[in-house]
Amino acid sequence: MQNALFVGVSAQTALARELDVIANNMANVSTTGFKARSARFQEYLMPVASADSFQRSDRRLSYVIDQGTPLDLTQGPVEPDSNPMHVALRGDAFLAVQTPQGLRYTRNGAFELDATGNLVTSDGYAVQGDGGPITIGQQETGLAIAPDGTISTNLGIRGRLRLVTFANAQALKSEGANLFSSEAPARPAGPGAHLEPGALERSNVKPVVEMTRLMDVNRTYSMVSSVISRLDDLRGTAIRRLADVA
Repeated sequence: MQNALFVGVSAQTALARELDVIANNMANVSTTGFKARSARFQEYLMPVASADSFQRSDRRLSYVIDQGTPLDLTQGPVEPDSNPMHVALRGDAFLAVQTPQGLRYTRNGAFELDATGNLVTSDGYAVQGDGGPITIGQQETGLAIAPDGTISTNLGIRGRLRLVTFANAQALKSEGANLFSSEAPARPAGPGAHLEPGALERSNVKPVVEMTRLMDVNRTYSMVSSVISRLDDLRGTAIRRLADVA
């Protein structure tokens, strides 16, 4: 009975983790370039869950352990907005940006110019070109971004956006503010990756799917809670009967 309680608690812990993932996805339905995550769990077999007093060996117990929260890297909807400083990423690529914590990566192509003329994201992080930060002078006009990331003004080419990819994008760690970090080095994006100027990639979260998952998790959590409560009542009853016998 005690083992059954432990199994139930492990299931509740897994469901609570999945609920956190769903909540984060729903909170970022409108976040530019956001990539949804899903919860993945694995059966954990308890090899020593047996009792010598049983007439036969007890079966192994299956607990639940967190296997990770893989990224959904599918393309989000691309919406034109005619802003020349906005770009939507197409394909397997990320933009490199400089943050106070170091180099980070994002799919947020909502660019703007800060007070000093640096090209930054909507969160204020300096967008990195192949040669470092990209700065546009106050007197320059006609800023345009080409599909290959080349940035030009009336004074000519000002730089080229640094598009990168990773051998294992699932190893990227979420840093908040729609940023990712990587312990593995980034490499230049392949020819299949390009930009769509004057547009933005929206979040790839599917609200209807997430709401369905949310209802399913809530039902399952309630069911497991009910089972645990009944088992706890049975355990209390058994203890009281043993006490009466003694």
